[in-house]
Amino acid sequence: MSPATDQGGPRVGTGARPGPVGLVHDYLLVMRGAERTFAEIAACWPEAPIYTTLYSAKATYGALAGRDISTSRMQRLGLSQRGFRRALPLYADAVGWLPVENHQLIVSSSSAFAHHVRPSPGAIHACYCHTPFRYAWHERERALAEVPRTMRPGLRRWLVRARRQDLEAAARVSGFIANSELTRSRIAAIYGRNCQIVHPPVEVGRFERPRETTDGGEHFLVVSELVAHKRVEVAIKAAAVARVPLVIVGDGPERASLEALAGPEVVFRGRVTDEEIVRLYCSARAVIVTAVEEFGIVAVEAQAAGVPVIAPAAGGASETVLHGASGLLLDSFDPGRVAAAISRLESAGFNPRVGVENARRFAPERFRERLVAAVSRIAESSG
Repeated sequence: MSPATDQGGPRVGTGARPGPVGLVHDYLLVMRGAERTFAEIAACWPEAPIYTTLYSAKATYGALAGRDISTSRMQRLGLSQRGFRRALPLYADAVGWLPVENHQLIVSSSSAFAHHVRPSPGAIHACYCHTPFRYAWHERERALAEVPRTMRPGLRRWLVRARRQDLEAAARVSGFIANSELTRSRIAAIYGRNCQIVHPPVEVGRFERPRETTDGGEHFLVVSELVAHKRVEVAIKAAAVARVPLVIVGDGPERASLEALAGPEVVFRGRVTDEEIVRLYCSARAVIVTAVEEFGIVAVEAQAAGVPVIAPAAGGASETVLHGASGLLLDSFDPGRVAAAISRLESAGFNPRVGVENARRFAPERFRERLVAAVSRIAESSG
């Protein structure tokens, strides 16, 4: 382990130090849903040191400024969000070497590897799980399809090893906390563990002036990483069929191919500031969520802005969107069905205040209360 540096910048961590609580996250190279959730986890224990494989203060917009952040030896590789996948075989071992032995309680935030941390015997390890490692379990074929054919045999062998390591790591966890019903069911199926659900936090308070009517709206909106499994092409094709303007916020390796597919009604904005995304939400006719998400913060943000949601009737949206009241949930999510849903919005009679009120149950303060209570229950049952 080494004190965190911002890829060659000044020291931002002081290394391991004694204390009852230590916090662990996979890597901190961007501020998306899992990282925003981890920032709220960190707020629950403001004095606790943070351990992670990779950290960039700039890429996380100073969200953890002033915290004691220690990284693994992988920090020396200088990886960014664009290149971190090339080092996937290294993360599990890197997390396992993070020196958390001084802590009586470990709270990890894991989308893949953070639960591989190795506390001292007798310590409590509560894992907030965003999803079991998707490439090893429920997106194995997609992972293989994303690499050249010559590399697939080696990746296939590594994924078998990754599953074995993942199960071994899960067996060392004192208790899991799932971010949604979908994740809870995956934890039960893969790890054979029952667990509590604490939905992630959403900054609903930043939408100070949500829409008061559903009339008008300048565009339809997609907010997503531009990667294959997000299925953003469905929204692009639906916009073409319905002949409506579509704004896409986000970036990723699929951007070039999506831009080639899109017609003149589609505008790609890339990554935008928090202030700009609030404006885009509040001026949208509706927000389209194209993928089945474990939770899906975007759907909650849309409701907080008083904007209806069009999403698959599966995964997190089925827990966060009120069908027919704050959005439309579609059993079949293809361009034709989405285009038909776009046409139905005009006569659906949504009341923005219903969505705003529904979104409030995911406010950060409620998340913090529920998380601390869930961790306490794990500690009590493990004592």
